[in-house]
Amino acid sequence: QLHFVESGGGLVQPGGSLRLSCAASGFTLDYSGIGWFRQAPGKEREGVSCISGNGGITDYANSVKGRFTISRDNAKNTVYLEMNSLKPEDTAVYYCAAGSPAICYSDNRLTPRGYDHWGQGTQVTVSS
Repeated sequence: QLHFVESGGGLVQPGGSLRLSCAASGFTLDYSGIGWFRQAPGKEREGVSCISGNGGITDYANSVKGRFTISRDNAKNTVYLEMNSLKPEDTAVYYCAAGSPAICYSDNRLTPRGYDHWGQGTQVTVSS
Protein backbone atom coordinates (compact mmCIF):
# COMPACT_ATOMS: atom_id res chain seq x y z
CA GLN A 1 0.00 0.00 0.00
CA LEU A 2 1.44 3.33 -1.08
CA HIS A 3 1.72 5.80 1.72
CA PHE A 4 3.32 9.21 2.23
CA VAL A 5 3.91 10.95 5.51
CA GLU A 6 4.76 14.64 5.48
CA SER A 7 6.29 16.20 8.58
CA GLY A 8 8.21 19.26 9.70
CA GLY A 9 5.48 21.85 9.50
CA GLY A 10 4.71 24.27 12.30
CA LEU A 11 4.51 27.89 13.34
CA VAL A 12 7.44 30.11 12.43
CA GLN A 13 8.06 33.85 12.44
CA PRO A 14 8.56 35.76 9.18
CA GLY A 15 12.12 35.34 8.01
CA GLY A 16 12.41 31.97 9.70
CA SER A 17 13.08 28.51 8.27
CA LEU A 18 11.53 25.08 8.23
CA ARG A 19 12.46 21.77 6.63
CA LEU A 20 9.62 19.57 5.47
CA SER A 21 10.07 15.84 4.99
CA CYS A 22 8.08 13.47 2.81
CA ALA A 23 8.69 9.85 3.74
CA ALA A 24 7.32 7.07 1.57
CA SER A 25 6.33 3.57 2.57
CA GLY A 26 4.99 0.69 0.54
CA PHE A 27 7.02 1.68 -2.51
CA THR A 28 10.43 3.01 -3.42
CA LEU A 29 10.78 6.63 -4.44
CA ASP A 30 13.79 5.94 -6.64
CA TYR A 31 11.81 5.98 -9.86
CA SER A 32 9.28 8.67 -8.98
CA GLY A 33 9.35 12.33 -9.68
CA ILE A 34 8.19 14.13 -6.55
CA GLY A 35 6.38 17.42 -6.26
CA TRP A 36 5.62 19.68 -3.34
CA PHE A 37 2.35 21.58 -3.44
CA ARG A 38 0.57 23.92 -1.07
CA GLN A 39 -2.97 25.03 -0.48
CA ALA A 40 -4.02 28.06 1.51
CA PRO A 41 -7.59 28.49 2.78
CA GLY A 42 -9.91 29.51 -0.03
CA LYS A 43 -7.24 29.07 -2.69
CA GLU A 44 -6.46 26.42 -5.25
CA ARG A 45 -3.64 23.97 -4.71
CA GLU A 46 -0.48 25.32 -6.30
CA GLY A 47 2.81 23.74 -7.26
CA VAL A 48 5.85 24.76 -5.24
CA SER A 49 8.68 22.55 -6.47
CA CYS A 50 9.51 19.27 -8.17
CA ILE A 51 12.47 16.94 -8.39
CA SER A 52 13.16 14.19 -10.90
CA GLY A 53 13.63 10.56 -9.95
CA ASN A 54 17.42 10.80 -9.98
CA GLY A 55 17.47 14.26 -8.45
CA GLY A 56 19.13 15.76 -11.49
CA ILE A 57 16.30 18.10 -12.39
CA THR A 58 14.53 20.50 -10.05
CA ASP A 59 12.10 23.33 -10.62
CA TYR A 60 10.43 25.95 -8.46
CA ALA A 61 7.49 28.27 -8.57
CA ASN A 62 8.59 31.87 -9.10
CA SER A 63 7.19 32.80 -5.69
CA VAL A 64 9.69 30.54 -3.89
CA LYS A 65 12.77 30.64 -6.12
CA GLY A 66 15.89 31.48 -4.19
CA ARG A 67 14.20 30.70 -0.85
CA PHE A 68 13.16 27.03 -1.08
CA THR A 69 15.33 24.04 -1.95
CA ILE A 70 14.07 20.57 -2.81
CA SER A 71 16.26 17.51 -2.33
CA ARG A 72 15.93 13.78 -2.00
CA ASP A 73 17.66 10.92 -0.21
CA ASN A 74 16.62 7.76 -2.00
CA ALA A 75 18.43 5.62 0.54
CA LYS A 76 16.02 6.98 3.16
CA ASN A 77 13.08 6.97 0.74
CA THR A 78 12.53 10.62 1.65
CA VAL A 79 12.21 13.95 -0.13
CA TYR A 80 12.82 17.26 1.63
CA LEU A 81 11.79 20.86 1.15
CA GLU A 82 14.06 23.37 2.86
CA MET A 83 12.22 26.65 3.27
CA ASN A 84 14.09 29.83 4.20
CA SER A 85 13.14 33.50 4.48
CA LEU A 86 9.56 32.47 5.06
CA LYS A 87 6.81 35.01 4.47
CA PRO A 88 3.23 35.15 5.76
CA GLU A 89 2.03 34.35 2.24
CA ASP A 90 3.79 30.98 2.49
CA THR A 91 1.19 29.92 5.05
CA ALA A 92 -0.61 26.84 3.72
CA VAL A 93 -0.97 23.10 4.04
CA TYR A 94 1.97 21.56 2.20
CA TYR A 95 1.62 18.26 0.35
CA CYS A 96 4.04 15.97 -1.39
CA ALA A 97 3.01 13.84 -4.33
CA ALA A 98 4.54 11.23 -6.62
CA GLY A 99 4.41 11.16 -10.38
CA SER A 100 6.27 9.57 -13.25
CA PRO A 101 10.08 9.71 -13.27
CA ALA A 102 9.90 12.36 -15.99
CA ILE A 103 7.21 14.54 -14.47
CA CYS A 104 9.68 17.25 -13.54
CA TYR A 105 10.70 17.51 -17.20
CA SER A 106 7.15 18.04 -18.39
CA ASP A 107 4.75 20.94 -18.75
CA ASN A 108 2.71 19.42 -15.89
CA ARG A 109 5.60 19.48 -13.44
CA LEU A 110 3.95 22.01 -11.11
CA THR A 111 0.33 21.10 -11.72
CA PRO A 112 -1.60 18.67 -9.50
CA ARG A 113 -2.93 16.67 -12.45
CA GLY A 114 0.59 15.46 -13.18
CA TYR A 115 0.74 13.46 -9.93
CA ASP A 116 -0.90 10.25 -8.82
CA HIS A 117 -0.23 9.67 -5.13
CA TRP A 118 -0.58 12.26 -2.39
CA GLY A 119 0.30 12.61 1.25
CA GLN A 120 -2.02 13.97 3.92
CA GLY A 121 -0.29 17.34 4.23
CA THR A 122 1.49 19.30 6.94
CA GLN A 123 0.49 22.78 8.11
CA VAL A 124 2.96 25.64 7.78
CA THR A 125 2.02 28.92 9.46
CA VAL A 126 4.21 32.00 9.11
CA SER A 127 3.16 34.65 11.59
CA SER A 128 4.60 37.00 14.18
